[in-house]
Amino acid sequence: MKTLIAIAAVLALGSAFHVDAHETKDHKKKPAVVKKEQKPWGIAGDAKAAKRTLNNAKTDTMRFSPDKLDVKEGETIRIVLKNEGKMLHEMVIGTKKELDDHAALMLKFPTMEHEEPYMAHVPAGKSGEIIWTFNRAGDFDFACLIAGHYQSGMVGKIKVASK
Repeated sequence: MKTLIAIAAVLALGSAFHVDAHETKDHKKKPAVVKKEQKPWGIAGDAKAAKRTLNNAKTDTMRFSPDKLDVKEGETIRIVLKNEGKMLHEMVIGTKKELDDHAALMLKFPTMEHEEPYMAHVPAGKSGEIIWTFNRAGDFDFACLIAGHYQSGMVGKIKVASK
């Protein structure tokens, strides 16, 4: 029992010094070598392969503009994200289930850090980008998973049309 109390104390002390990844810290740029992992909604794209750019704005009204994106299967897209608000926002691409699960984790662990090629954290007044190859047809989602934003309706849809 004393061991469990000691472990809990160490964990609590460690978390007291943890930087809040979603509110106070600027996120690092994506690493030069991007992890290429096939997801149901596609795979990380190469900037040179992006033939089209889609602009997307986020605001403190908890909305994306536009909230619907249309792409073609096999297309590599550069999504330029502009944060027009005064607080940090993000875009995370995924399936509804993946986003629901991740949003639930973010409510429990709001300081959780994560950096994947299908997500971008954009501080207030700044821009970011996602370069993604949509190599699977279907209907997918995107959202801001910062605690409370997803629950406020900061979501959107991506339709990937078959070749």
